[in-house]
Amino acid sequence: MQESSHRKGREGHVIKPGAMTRKVVVLTLTAALGVIGFLLGAGSIARSATETHATVSLRKTKLGRVLVNSKGHTLYLFKKDKNGKSSCSGSCAKFWPPLLSRGKPTAGPGVKASLLARTRRSNGSRQVTYNKHPLYTYALDKRAGQTNGEGSFAFGAKWYAVSAKGAAVVKPPTTTTTTTTTTYSTTTYP
Repeated sequence: MQESSHRKGREGHVIKPGAMTRKVVVLTLTAALGVIGFLLGAGSIARSATETHATVSLRKTKLGRVLVNSKGHTLYLFKKDKNGKSSCSGSCAKFWPPLLSRGKPTAGPGVKASLLARTRRSNGSRQVTYNKHPLYTYALDKRAGQTNGEGSFAFGAKWYAVSAKGAAVVKPPTTTTTTTTTTYSTTTYP
């Protein structure tokens, strides 16, 4: 009689009404705690990787000498930024990660320390600026010295590598010049 209030599982085992609920609750809590732990750990790792005492240096690239971060990755300015404030957040910041610094950034050889500063981003973090331009790397620059972001139009404006003077490095347009030579010959007849 007591067995009639219990359900039978697939293999004929008797499952008590509260046992299934407890298993589901335990599994759900375990999964939720695992996700929370992963997110907290990943956030901490990401912050420690990006929010350090940033160093800005110069490096020779195919564009000439440009500003780079401590890993040698090209630093870019965003033409949409105004008054030293970043206009790049959310998905923009995923493609163009800002150069963040907990403390005063360090100037490497050839970089003017007087042009380095920081600005507060909308999320409260501090972004490095150079000559009042917030600095960014480009997610598709995978190796040191690459300049794949140069001249890109994304998120409403153009992106440029930054020179030692703190200006946009605008690569000259590639033009081809075609010259035509016409030869005339003169023949004198008697």
